[in-house]
Amino acid sequence: MDLAYTEAEEEFRGRLREWLAGVLPGLPVKPSPDDWPARRAYDTAWQRMLYDAGYAGLHWPADAGGQGATPTQHLIFLEETEKAGAPYVGANFVGLLHAGPTIAAEGTAGQRARWLPPVLRGDEIWCQGFSEPDAGSDLAALRTRAVRDGDDYVVTGQKIWTSHAEVADWCELLVRTDPDAPKHRGISWLAMPMDAPGITVRPLRTLAGSTEFAEVFLDEVRVPTSCRVGAENDGWRVTMVTLSFERGTAFVGEVVACRRTLDALADEARRTGRWDDPVLRRRLGRLNAEFRALWRLTQANVSESERTGGVPGVGGSVFKLRYSGVRQELYEAAAEVLGADAFDVDREWVLDRLSSLSYTIAAGTSQIQRNIVAERILGLPKGR
Repeated sequence: MDLAYTEAEEEFRGRLREWLAGVLPGLPVKPSPDDWPARRAYDTAWQRMLYDAGYAGLHWPADAGGQGATPTQHLIFLEETEKAGAPYVGANFVGLLHAGPTIAAEGTAGQRARWLPPVLRGDEIWCQGFSEPDAGSDLAALRTRAVRDGDDYVVTGQKIWTSHAEVADWCELLVRTDPDAPKHRGISWLAMPMDAPGITVRPLRTLAGSTEFAEVFLDEVRVPTSCRVGAENDGWRVTMVTLSFERGTAFVGEVVACRRTLDALADEARRTGRWDDPVLRRRLGRLNAEFRALWRLTQANVSESERTGGVPGVGGSVFKLRYSGVRQELYEAAAEVLGADAFDVDREWVLDRLSSLSYTIAAGTSQIQRNIVAERILGLPKGR
């Protein structure tokens, strides 16, 4: 693992800091979390600013419209934008972090030309249609069917926890194209236009009160076969590429944010006198060590990614597994620092605490991550 930055990488960091210092003060006020059209407009406007400045799809290959930057440069970008308080990718995250990199890696030249430039410019938003009511952790048990009819698939089924479906133009959709094949082999990966007839979107309200997820009902939706990424029935392999990106660098910025939150918690504890509690101090100190270790693990995963061509490896599962738990522990500590105010949703960190409860489920449950680590890293036999 290379923990040192080169002179060129530090020069890149300096240019990025200068650009952020110049543009961030002029950004408009963030819209209400409940105003999804306004949130989409805000997020896509920021994406366009990144595109015009040459920072959009920084680590995507040049032939996919990106800048061809190294994973280390991408890591620097994520670190510096988070430190500066720049907008998160928001509604763009599925297209930028999941679907886009997957299409760049697995799509045809025509598919890359059609879908990737609008993602990079912020013109089109994607959502993720993977999980189903009876196929969450066991994703390969999905039952949404796609029946071939000439040059189309006719898709019928239901998806749940579909991120940003309310404002999406496209959906990365997993469907079963061969119901007689073993469950991991009869799946295909489709790009479905969200304005196609037969699609019904029903928002889901989370514990924190937000509606970034939705149920999506599909009633004989016609999707052109040209919208299939990868070969028919090879969707599980393509999906593993998608999930490697989701579990690889997708949470990097959040680690930086958590470290900032931890510093703010320590300041709050000093202000309120809770810092005098040695148990709390030990707890915050251990969390500091945990997040520093996660940052080093991120650097290790990035070093591996540079050696293997840019696609994250299974080390992302180790990171995601531990990060999920540590994030929950961080906001449990926040509740301890806040005391009675931990029940006031208007107080800082309270909604983040509620949101943190989902992290051991999102992007693959912790149980699934443990299986991946056991089987693919440690070489243990599959459980029965």
